[in-house]
Amino acid sequence: MVHTHQTAPTQFVEAKGTHFAYRRFGKEGDVPLVFNMHFMGAMDHWDPAVTDGFAEEREVILFDNAGVSSSSGDVPGSVAEMGANAMAFINALGLKQVDILGFSIGGLVAQEITLQAPDLVRRLVLVGTGPRSGESMDTGTREGKQIFGATYEHPDDLWLRVHFTPSEVSQAAGRKFLERFRLRTKDRDPEVTEKAALAQRTAIARWGAKREHAWNYLKEIKQPTLVVNGGNDVIIYTINSYILQQNLPNAQLIIYPDAAHGSLYQYPELFVRHVSMFLET
Repeated sequence: MVHTHQTAPTQFVEAKGTHFAYRRFGKEGDVPLVFNMHFMGAMDHWDPAVTDGFAEEREVILFDNAGVSSSSGDVPGSVAEMGANAMAFINALGLKQVDILGFSIGGLVAQEITLQAPDLVRRLVLVGTGPRSGESMDTGTREGKQIFGATYEHPDDLWLRVHFTPSEVSQAAGRKFLERFRLRTKDRDPEVTEKAALAQRTAIARWGAKREHAWNYLKEIKQPTLVVNGGNDVIIYTINSYILQQNLPNAQLIIYPDAAHGSLYQYPELFVRHVSMFLET
């Protein structure tokens, strides 16, 4: 049976004492694409237009890192430990080389995987994310605090504010994303707990803490890298994407117009096309 985002079964693998939940689907090949999710997100927060788009030409692996949603254990208090957990998960699947896609905090984890296991990572895609000591990454952005601190009549309205700009076009794209996001009705991941979210927030603050020569570590990431963001990301400011591209030795940058943190959800077909071209060259 050929599985899709909607039908791929949740499987489990043991590594470092953690039962990692994952889903694996798409066209099998040499180098699968491993997705690393955003703050408070689990496998069902990925856009099926994105995951199924990639799955037409390559194998896709979604997973919950330790302590998140369907995976056991606790969320560690540092991004370095999250990276080590993700690396243990990949190794437990017996994979020798992967492409890594990281979104938001998943982009921080993706950087750590690449630093800790450079031979494991072939190419790197960083979406809506930033470097250590990036702009407002220690405290969180003013807009982000307002968005996450507000109350919403419908929980999904939070994601419209997080991932999309206030424009009519962007909000319309957001509502279409929410429809796709809810298409899977069986075997859905449970919501991320408050305990896990607080630990993630602590790890992000430690990553973002101000330090001297903060961006020197990026010179160690020599893999071809594609950095992607919206032109108006108020969760992790767009300037952080420029910082990544300017300091990584081999990086390209794509900025999507009238888009926010969830640019990949606003432009799913274009995103899949751009990333696929990058991964195939």
